[in-house]
Amino acid sequence: MMRVLAPEALLDGTTVRFGWAVAYRDGWIEQVGPLEQLRAALPGCVVLEAPQRLLMPGLVNAHSHSFQSLLRGLGDDRPFAAWRDVLYRFTPRLGPEDVYTAGLFAFGEMLRYGTTTVCDFFYLHHGDNERAIALAQAAEDLGIRLVLARSMMDWDVAPAAYRETPEQAVANGRALASRFQGHSLVRVIPAPHSPHGASGEMIQAGARLAAELDTPWHIHVAEAPYEGEQIRRRYGCGPLEWIEQLGALDERIRIVHGVWLEEQEIAALGRAGGGLIHCPGSNLFLGDGIAPLRVYLQHGVTVTLGCDSGSANSRLSVFDEMRLAATLQKGLAGSGDALGAAEVLHMATTNGEHVTGLPLGRIAPGMLADFCLIRLDDLSMQPRHRIAYNLVYSLHHGAVTDVYVRGEPVVREGHLVRVAEAAIVERARRLTESWMAELYRAESTV
Repeated sequence: MMRVLAPEALLDGTTVRFGWAVAYRDGWIEQVGPLEQLRAALPGCVVLEAPQRLLMPGLVNAHSHSFQSLLRGLGDDRPFAAWRDVLYRFTPRLGPEDVYTAGLFAFGEMLRYGTTTVCDFFYLHHGDNERAIALAQAAEDLGIRLVLARSMMDWDVAPAAYRETPEQAVANGRALASRFQGHSLVRVIPAPHSPHGASGEMIQAGARLAAELDTPWHIHVAEAPYEGEQIRRRYGCGPLEWIEQLGALDERIRIVHGVWLEEQEIAALGRAGGGLIHCPGSNLFLGDGIAPLRVYLQHGVTVTLGCDSGSANSRLSVFDEMRLAATLQKGLAGSGDALGAAEVLHMATTNGEHVTGLPLGRIAPGMLADFCLIRLDDLSMQPRHRIAYNLVYSLHHGAVTDVYVRGEPVVREGHLVRVAEAAIVERARRLTESWMAELYRAESTV
């Protein structure tokens, strides 16, 4: 059945068009234009009125670790190594049902904040795919679109629950991708962990698997200075230079963080056609630094935005990341025009196609019908001189009222449609209620 969603206004790129509507069917956008024009062209269509609402593309959270969200508050205000100790203490014990709970918890919050697609970088494997499948089930039950970046890690310092051999990682990754081939909501891509967390053989295997699957591949690079120092001691070059020497710097690579790369490495990334997933919130939260975003853009690198984990950021909101991305670069440059609202809006929406390999991020024919509705009468959206700028700089999360994925409502009037929020809260409470006391006991004996 053809449906037409008719808001007061529609965000077309960064242009706000009043009186426009979107026609969609079977999860895909078919037509966009003035409402009366669509009514005339589509007799018998069902028109859904949305007065006082702005329709915009659903946001893309390009980097997440949903299973870490259950640790919110436990690792706060610690240096990175101490934060990681908390991660290593609790996450290896999580079973498939626990990962499902974490997925409901993290993805539910994202949906309420207008995110319709999340790239979840997942490495809690225990040598198989049971937990990854549970995570995908959480996404399916909620209705969020999931790009499951199945991580590949063989660093001997990491917990055994995270580690695999390159052969195991490829076999498990290929099997998981096959399981979800053609799935309406879930896509699987390879994700070698990082230059310090994955061997050269593992990184090469991940890049080859991405070519086989015809997907992008994700990898953490240069989040903190120690990685660059470590790689230079071992190989005499920077981390991205090493990836290039491995023959893995290609058009499919999407690096996460990229805070501490040299400019020549950034230039090489741009020449390769790769992308940066910028995570300003978590980079600040963990004291990693501020990525030189302007330099990436000058070298033609496609930039997207990620919230990272709920324990390394605490707010799973791409709206927050947009505001941070713009204002941090203004502060770095000492100029208010260093990075503008239009640019970060593209990072959170249009550029999502580059990071996921999926046709999304725009309200246009042939794109996936993923969008959200914003209250134009919310105080945070006033005055309405420049609505697109308000989305970046002033919007309050309460202004996000409805969210659609594949044309189906997954959030209505600010609340999840498919899973009861109270049930998610109770699941998370039962699972984590003893963790704070356990951590206190462990640290008080040191």
